[in-house]
Amino acid sequence: MFWRKKDETPTASPGSAAHPPRPGAKNRPTPTRREAEAANRRPLVVTDKKTARIQEREARRQQAVITRTAMMTGDESKMPVRDRGADRRYIRDFVDARFSLGEILLPVMLLSLLLSFIKESWALLTVFILVYGMIALCVIDAALMWRKLKRQLVAKFGADNLQKGNTMYAVMRAFQMRRGRLPRPMVTRGQHPS
Repeated sequence: MFWRKKDETPTASPGSAAHPPRPGAKNRPTPTRREAEAANRRPLVVTDKKTARIQEREARRQQAVITRTAMMTGDESKMPVRDRGADRRYIRDFVDARFSLGEILLPVMLLSLLLSFIKESWALLTVFILVYGMIALCVIDAALMWRKLKRQLVAKFGADNLQKGNTMYAVMRAFQMRRGRLPRPMVTRGQHPS
């Protein structure tokens, strides 16, 4: 100050014993505007390609973990857009509540592949009947399922409120084995949606 002599030392600073740190107080000097701006300054685009690639990979991995968790638990807010919506949830519940022939298509195809290694006429005839017969039965089953499901969707949601692609969504889900379906089935067999 103006009246202090040059050889006098100033009184204790706020952090000293005369002024102990208070709980809840900042207890440090306020940074200048230049220091605050410098601390917040980051480039919009990372110039180091290796760092950018690592950051992008980590962000994709975290998003995949969040999406996978949502698919396992049924949390629609974090599911992919393809699986969101009341009509898609209804389709999943309808398909999961019934037994579809498409569920056993893959095991039958594996069996027919094994039989095709036997170069006997009865084995080749069995493979032919298994493959084409099973495909025909699965297509008929899927068509009948979609016909019934479409009537129920229109009755529940109206024809104008349905998303495009519901047919393929239902059919592809019906052709997957129940344990491999994502999002996970939330209903048991026979527990049809209302």
